[in-house]
Amino acid sequence: MNKYLVIGNPIEHSLSPLLHNYWFKKYGILDSIYEKQKVDKKDLKKIIEQVKNGELKGVNVTVPFKREMFDCLDASSSEAQLTKSVNTLLKEGDKVVGYNTDQGGFEISLQKNNWKPESKKILIFGAGGVTPSILSTFIKANGDNKIYLCNRTRDKAEALKELWDKTVNLFGMNKNTIEIVDWGKKIELCDLVINTTSVGLLKDENINFDFTDYDNNEDTLFYDLIYNPKETNFLKDAKLRGNRTMNGKLMFLGQAQLAFKMWTGKSPEINKEVIDLLD
Repeated sequence: MNKYLVIGNPIEHSLSPLLHNYWFKKYGILDSIYEKQKVDKKDLKKIIEQVKNGELKGVNVTVPFKREMFDCLDASSSEAQLTKSVNTLLKEGDKVVGYNTDQGGFEISLQKNNWKPESKKILIFGAGGVTPSILSTFIKANGDNKIYLCNRTRDKAEALKELWDKTVNLFGMNKNTIEIVDWGKKIELCDLVINTTSVGLLKDENINFDFTDYDNNEDTLFYDLIYNPKETNFLKDAKLRGNRTMNGKLMFLGQAQLAFKMWTGKSPEINKEVIDLLD
């Protein structure tokens, strides 16, 4: 039996096993099973060894280990090197290689909602492992984007900006496209507000940011990368204000689709049946 895993901490909320096992069954891959496992940082090298020796055929990595895993691998894709973040592992030859399918999944989610990531003002909450994947979409977009990055720990945001500044020259963009803002500081109205943090996984958690300027604003899209629960307080409040909302389901499906193809050679369809499966 070929075994696949998603690892993280916390991991209870992950719907990856439900999705991948559904696809295994649908596409007749009956010798494979996908499970989830809670791990600590000290376990990452053991996971890599399990991939290397064939005990694991593939691994997805979720919060908070996407950056830590990057430093442990034999090799990584160009997207992973750009973002210093990996969420998909597989063995190639005698090496364990890390890929970043989050970036592609994020682009897929925007495309399916007819939202073009160019010449926009964007506010991002969080500077964790998935945030570079979000930023890389805007690096590669046509047109100038103005990005505000807000994180409770400013040093972490500054470190991410430093990484950004080292890479944006590859794409001929202005280094000042991203600006660090203090938590709670009001800025100009943005076209897209994204929560990349884990705040919202628990029922009573809130971002605690003043969004009153967005009252009755039907143009701004509030996007929470969390997909379980499907509507966090961040999105509930946005909907009450009259904003557009979107959760991380389509990004989750997009990144999973890309990973599944890497592992099996089959590109599963993202249709209504699959979307409804996660509700």
